[in-house]
Amino acid sequence: MAIKKKQSASVKAEHEFPALVFQDSEVLILGSFPSIKSRAISFYYGHPQNRFWRLIERKYGLALNSVEEKRTCCQAHHIALYDVIDSCEIIGSSDASIKNVVPTDLESILARTPIRLVIANGTLAGKLLAQYHPSLPCKTVTLPSTSPANAAWSLDRLFEVWGPHLP
Repeated sequence: MAIKKKQSASVKAEHEFPALVFQDSEVLILGSFPSIKSRAISFYYGHPQNRFWRLIERKYGLALNSVEEKRTCCQAHHIALYDVIDSCEIIGSSDASIKNVVPTDLESILARTPIRLVIANGTLAGKLLAQYHPSLPCKTVTLPSTSPANAAWSLDRLFEVWGPHLP
């Protein structure tokens, strides 16, 4: 007897927490849309298997155990965090299921900060950044996703590519 995997329906989801931006932010890192885990804690890269915070810890020689420590680290290193999508239809946390995208307003962030580099965290974030914000006034780069879904990339490989772009 075959077991059928239950297909979840997509839900309309809104970005539920603000951009993490400081007046002296120089690098803006954009994901696609927050995962269920990130939405549950109202902060970026909340899934315990996402390698983003491990990259940051390695770069700066820190142990970041709380949201407040992560926030403080970003401020100290002039890093802003946000996502390309303000709202969408999504199944769980699957980027592949995203449709009916409403993009975030990046221009207001760029107008009030000295952002010199925008990093798209993963292919979808890069594609959407190019689609909805094709002429940003700063350099943009798409780097491999730190998501656990990107299992082909080890933490060491991610660090080799991400490290030089982090301030």
